[in-house]
This record gives sequence, C-alpha cells and structure tokens, in this order.
Amino acid sequence: MKVAVLGAGAWGTALAGHLARAHDDTVLWARDAALIGTLAKTHENARYLAGVSLPSTLHYETDLAASLDHASGEAALVVLATPVAGLRGMLRTMRDMGRVPAHFVWLCKGFESESQLMPHQVVAAEMPDHGSNGVLSGPSFAREVAAGLPVALTIASASAACRERTLGAFHHRAMRIYTGDDVVGVEVGGAVKNVLAIATGISDGLGLGLNARAALITRGLAEMTRLGVVLGGRAETFTGLTGLGDLILTATGDLSRNRTVGVQLASGRTLDDILGALGHVAEGVRCAQAVLAIAREHGIEMPITQAVCAVLFDGVAPRDAVSALLRRDAKAE
Repeated sequence: MKVAVLGAGAWGTALAGHLARAHDDTVLWARDAALIGTLAKTHENARYLAGVSLPSTLHYETDLAASLDHASGEAALVVLATPVAGLRGMLRTMRDMGRVPAHFVWLCKGFESESQLMPHQVVAAEMPDHGSNGVLSGPSFAREVAAGLPVALTIASASAACRERTLGAFHHRAMRIYTGDDVVGVEVGGAVKNVLAIATGISDGLGLGLNARAALITRGLAEMTRLGVVLGGRAETFTGLTGLGDLILTATGDLSRNRTVGVQLASGRTLDDILGALGHVAEGVRCAQAVLAIAREHGIEMPITQAVCAVLFDGVAPRDAVSALLRRDAKAE
C-alpha cells in the first residue's frame, strides 16, 4: 500500500514511522529541505522526537508533487499531518496542482481561528466534490507511538472506502483502529479536550489536588458533550476514544503540551514566554476563543472554557479564575 504523510512534525513523523514498518512504500514529506536531509541521513527527527529511531524503509521527500503522485491511486492514502492553521493552505495547494488524492485523512485537532470552522468544514469548503476523506483521531502521544507502544485511534468518515484504506494502512502491530462516521463528534472532542487540558494543568500547577482534577475532567466532559451534540455530534461519541479517552490523556499526561501550558501559567509565566519555550504547537491556545465564541453563539454554557480564555487572553490570574468557578451558583448535575 502506498502512503504519503504530509508534514514532519512530531505526530506526522511518528505515524510515518509506524506506517513504514508495514508498508515499504511510505513517504514522509516536508518543505524544509534541511530537515528532510537530516532525516534521510540519521533516521531520527531530533527536532521533535529526539532519540527515537525511524525505520530504514521510510522514504523522505521535499517535492510535494512527487509525494502526491506516489499516493495517487485508488489503493493509496494521503495523510495530512498539518496543524489546523495549515490545513486550508495544503488543500488549496493540492487542488491548484491538480493532484487531489483519491483518499485522504487529516490529523489536526481544533477550530480554524479566523472562520471558527471545524477541519471537515474547511475540507468541504475547499474540495466540495471530494467524498473519500475523514479524520483520524484519538488519545495518542507521538513519542509513545514512535516507540511502538500500544495505541487505539478512530477513523471517522462518511466514506466506507476511506475507512477501509485507513484501516489497511494503520491497523497493525501495536496500533488498533476503530471506525465510525461521527466526524463532528470526533472533531469537537479533539478540539475541546485541548482547552480543558489547559484548565487541568492550571489546577495541577496551583497544587489544587486530585479531587479538583477529577472535577475538572468530569465537568469538562459535560461541556464538551453539550457543545458537540448541538453542533451535530452524537452523545455516545464523547464517552469513547476521541472524547473521554483523549481528554483523560491530554489532561493528565506529562507529555501533553496543552497541560504544560496550564502548569506554566499557574507558575506565573506569561503565555508568550511559555509558547516560545515550548517549541511545538499547543492547539488549545489557538482554538480556545473559537470554542467559546461558538458556544455563546449557540447558547451553550461552558464555564471552564470561559475561565481558560480569561486567563489566556484577559489577564485574569489563574487562582482568581478558579475562585470564580467555585463561586458559581449551585445547580443540579
């Protein structure tokens, strides 16, 4: 099976390594020629996954057209490993080049900040006639996947062909793939959990204890579900891998970038300093305002998300944001 992974960040690199262990025809593309040259020479992405060896069967490419041509057939798959901010540009580039793949999936989690659209809505806007595409998501840290540790993900797509290609590509070794068609539910879970992980990081950074962490995760799941159902997702999706599963991992795991942002905010560091030192994308910061704006548009109460936005963008001290949450009127669960 021929697969092209477009984007050599931590997650794209980790998945490309996993794919190459089963498919000799796996290509990892990045526009950074220096990065690709180093990867081909060392078989290690020292920038994002230092110390993790990539399989010798993985091929590297800086020519986007060649990468898309490689995975152009009906039996092939293209994996878009760009952040949300880069998704629309990648889609337009493929379209303008006349190299739209037969089947593709995206990995990004969040809302487009300018339009407040979910990734599948961006895809529909840029490629309205394309039918075989979907989102691959779930509780997963890139470093653990790159190391070959067990992981379970979900491919959500309205296309049976896309689900079949994704299963054929990824379902092997230590990776288990589940299938579904609730694209909205999967994407809302993937976006909102990042915002909630910042909240949990703030709580942990302030030393508020495990009781507080459990409360934030539980009530955060309620917020996520309320928003997701209103936007067209199914409630049961949010108790699965891409809802509760991803939330638990991101809110409690030390490898979580979004949780790290929250912990650092609690220590008194500024957001600019934190993001500058992080060196990776923290999607919860990027999409928090969009999540809150969409919730308000639909009349959905999301007090934890509102508190996170107050800390991130309004200069509210983390401890004051927690106090405001605790002072809210009592209500039935």
